[in-house]
Amino acid sequence: MGSERKKGREKSKKQTAGISLSFLLWFAFSMFALMVVVVFALVQNVLVTRQYRENVLRYMVETGAEMIREIGTGQNTASLERRLLSIANSNGCTVQLFFENGASAFEFTSQGEDFSDLAGFLIEQREAGNLPGFLISENDEIIFAQATEVEGRPAFLYLAASTQMYTALESGMRWMSLITALASVVLAFVVSGIVTPFITRPLTEVTARAKEMARGNYDINFKKDYYCAEISELSEALDYARTEISRADVVQKELIANVSHDFKTPLTMIKAYASMIREISGDNKQKRDAHAQIIIDECDRLTLLVSDMLDLSKLRAGIVKENVVHFDLSEEVRAVAERFSYLKETEGLTVETEIEDDVFVDADKERIAQVMYNLIGNAVNYTGEDDKRVRIKLFRKERCARFEVIDTGKGIPADEVDTIWDRYYRSGKTHKRAVNGTGLGLSIVKNILLQHNFPFGVVSEEGKGSCFWVEFPMPGAQEKKRSGDKCRKEE
Repeated sequence: MGSERKKGREKSKKQTAGISLSFLLWFAFSMFALMVVVVFALVQNVLVTRQYRENVLRYMVETGAEMIREIGTGQNTASLERRLLSIANSNGCTVQLFFENGASAFEFTSQGEDFSDLAGFLIEQREAGNLPGFLISENDEIIFAQATEVEGRPAFLYLAASTQMYTALESGMRWMSLITALASVVLAFVVSGIVTPFITRPLTEVTARAKEMARGNYDINFKKDYYCAEISELSEALDYARTEISRADVVQKELIANVSHDFKTPLTMIKAYASMIREISGDNKQKRDAHAQIIIDECDRLTLLVSDMLDLSKLRAGIVKENVVHFDLSEEVRAVAERFSYLKETEGLTVETEIEDDVFVDADKERIAQVMYNLIGNAVNYTGEDDKRVRIKLFRKERCARFEVIDTGKGIPADEVDTIWDRYYRSGKTHKRAVNGTGLGLSIVKNILLQHNFPFGVVSEEGKGSCFWVEFPMPGAQEKKRSGDKCRKEE
């Protein structure tokens, strides 16, 4: 069985195992560097190609315009020829000047060359309105042609620039891009190897501590000065979760201990008095009835404890659904207060009421009655021994109805105010009367009011008593939750 569990855990680990964060960071660094280099190379090549072409076209147009101006000066043939060759050489291009019949106007470097076919093509382009312009583009040349006149005869100026230099430059750039890409990937691998531990080490530490907490070790501390704000926030959140889980674990253990104790005492008494009835008072009706009554009272106590525990469990689990009705809260408060009137005769305790008439609310009537009963019962338990007085108030407060229960006990210490709503809260500094209770009353109150979204709280001063209050949104408010928020602000 143990080996099967071990195999199951190992299988689960294999299923949940993912890609290492170190590998992901390295891969991301490398891919990013490679993408940057590739994009840079592509953009560079495109820009260089475009820039080179634009520069060539511009200086060819400028060169052609300069040559046309020289032709128009009327220089003699020899000086014009030298001038045009000088301009062509200085701009890195070749020049031809020929008439419409294809004969060269000057010899230049191609003596006796016939340009008849080219001249015929250019005549067609001139008639079509395409001159001057870039008319012919061959593999290794960019060509510009323009119509002009030489010695009164129609002629064509023909310029050609080689692209071999650009081709060699582009080839060299490709090799440089490839070398740069390889170098960037290697550099990214090295940098990621250095940077990755700084990123992953805090996460590894936090994960290890979280596993320790999962094993039940709540003494660990997640807080640490991490360089990364997100990891610091994660550690603070986990530390807060550790505190809350630890507290819940303590509360759970205390709950089990308290419930065990509360069950043990009545069960012991029931068993003892049942034995007494069987062995001692079975024939004595008066003693038998007294012992039986104790058994009944202890059974009632157990029933109340189980009932409160079931109510609290259902409320916390959200099983109990609100049965919202419109009812007279004033009458309900009076009815609940009346249930404590017997204490005046049995213990000399006075229950004073200040209840406004016709205060209506929309809520779960049964649950709200339980809230009021528990709050009044709590006040009865802790009110002062000198005056033995509990005051119950219900009054309107703008859009809310406020319910208050005031006792004259020793009050609640400031450091315990936030814990009084916990299950089985017990204060060691306050006096508790010998009245039946389970220790779950205020916890039930809290969960019912949270379910209704009604604001509630306590105002207490040591030596003067406590005031527990609840505010109910009045009917007619546009939205229950919005009304509850308004009551909180007003408070």
